[in-house]
Order: sequence, then structure tokens, then C-alpha cells
Amino acid sequence: MKNKKFAKYFREYQWSNILAMIRNNRADPQICTDDFNNKLVVITGATSGIGYHTARKFASHGANLLCINRNLQKSEALCYEIESEFGVKCNYKIADLSNLKDIHRVAEELLNLDTPIDVLILNAGIYLTKKELTSDGLEKVFVIQYLSTFIFNYILKEKLKLQEKVRIIMVNSEGHRFAAWGLSLDDLNWERHRYSGLKSYGYAKLAQLLSMIVFNEHFQKTGVTINAMHPGAVKTETGQENGPVYRWFKRNFIDKTLKSPEISAEALYYLGVSKEVEAVSGKFFNLTTEEEPAPPALDKEAAYELWEKSLESGGLNGHKQEMLLRN
Repeated sequence: MKNKKFAKYFREYQWSNILAMIRNNRADPQICTDDFNNKLVVITGATSGIGYHTARKFASHGANLLCINRNLQKSEALCYEIESEFGVKCNYKIADLSNLKDIHRVAEELLNLDTPIDVLILNAGIYLTKKELTSDGLEKVFVIQYLSTFIFNYILKEKLKLQEKVRIIMVNSEGHRFAAWGLSLDDLNWERHRYSGLKSYGYAKLAQLLSMIVFNEHFQKTGVTINAMHPGAVKTETGQENGPVYRWFKRNFIDKTLKSPEISAEALYYLGVSKEVEAVSGKFFNLTTEEEPAPPALDKEAAYELWEKSLESGGLNGHKQEMLLRN
């Protein structure tokens, strides 16, 4: 079943944008050599892959880290490694980002931090070949890849606006193009549509880009920027939750064609620190090259509708009322 906006999106697709994506996929990231001494960088999913290399990159330039991870032992090892090697502060919070209670708890803890957050990198991700539901009854990829980032941004938005200078970077993907005809907003849990790993991943990444439209409006003229980036075709541990056939195929075929996630870390450091993009917000980058996403990712009407559904699915309507009472 195609999205009701199939015809609209079909007319908006341009070959020039596809060719630009292919060209940009071959480009190297721009490099920022500025230091980031004593700044606080919050990273989700920092114990492996892109998150791990990004944590080391920021620490190597003097930044302090607060890492949000699922595994206690890996978090302890990461912070010991970074503090020993770079002489900066590294703390962690443990959370399962498929669990709404955990997401809310950690977001509230960030909200109550005394130290300002200078860069928030929403990196944690998952890829599943078979549909799984979370303990809250929600599709797992959608929660980890999208809804957790929405909840963090929503709960933290007023705090960040008061700081006047913050950069939010969401690790997105060219994979949002797998949702070529947009979201089925009445079936985000894949109850009526046939589930596939690529489609669910594309849905989640597209949803993240749509949320960026509305968050960017909230952050206008506040000093807070929010951007999304494709981290390049790099080797990560994403997909380890899948069966042995998928893991074997990934290890023996997919991974051998991929680059080191260090290029993603370079790009994230540039987007988080470089003065060249200090005032840039609401944009999608392929590493550090600004790029136009697929037409469904630019649909404001869908973005506003998704916003309301995300408030409900993310258990944020009560938080919304609380914020209204405070104001």
C-alpha cells in the first residue's frame, strides 16, 4: 500500500538530488582542528562504533563527556580509557533506549544538570530484520532510532534555549530514502503493512528528519541549532541483534566494503565545533556536505502530524501540560 501522498512526492523527486547523494558519498569530511576545552558533550550509544570514535575525538580536543549507554561494564571501561588517555572528565548514565521509562528518566537527569550541555549527539541506533516490540508495545527500531531522540529533544528544549548556545546533532542516514513515499502515520507500529528491516529503518530516520523541522522552528533565534547527518558507509556493530545468517553476511560481505567510523567522528566534530556551521540549523548533511533530503523529509504537514503522534506515543502529553502550567 502506497502512502496517500505518493503522487505529490513522485513529482518532487529530482535526479539531480540523487546524483548529488552519490557524489557526496565519495567525499571526505571537512576537518576542524579547533580545541573544545572544558565543554560538555553528551553522546548516546558511545561504547562502540561511531559513538566510541566520536567520544575519543571530542576528548582528544579537551571536551568532557557524558555518555548514555546500555552496558555498565563497557561504560566503565570507556570512561577509564578516556580519562586515562586524555585527562578529561568522562561520566556515564545507563539506560535502555527502547524503554520509555528509562528514556524519560535520563532525559530528566540531563534536564537537572548544573553544567550546561554544549553539544548533544543523538547517535544510538539499531537495525532489525524482524519486527520486535518493546516492553511498551512499540516497534523497537522506531523507538530507539527516532522516539528516544524526540523525547530527549522535547524534554530538554527549554533548558537548551536558556543556555543560548547549544548544538544538537542527530546521527541520521541516507537510509531515510528507503521510506520513499513517506510515513504511514496511521501504522507506525507495522500492524497492517509488511515489515522489513530496510523499511522500518527508513521510517525511523525519516521521522527524525521530520521532527527536525518542528524543533528547528522552536529553536529559531535562541542560539540552539539542530542538524542531522549521514555518517558515511562505515563499519559498526549495528545489526548484532539479528540472526546468525544476517551476522555472517554482514561480517563477510557488507563490513568488508565499509570504512572506519573515524570518518564519522571527524564529521561530527566538525558539525559540533566548527565556526563555519555555527549558525546553520535544520539541515541534513552527508558527513559535512549539506544535502537536500528526500521529498517526504521536507513535508511540513506530515511533520506537524507526526509531532502530535510522537507526544502521545512518547508519553509526553503530561509533560506538555506541565510546561504550560510553568509558563
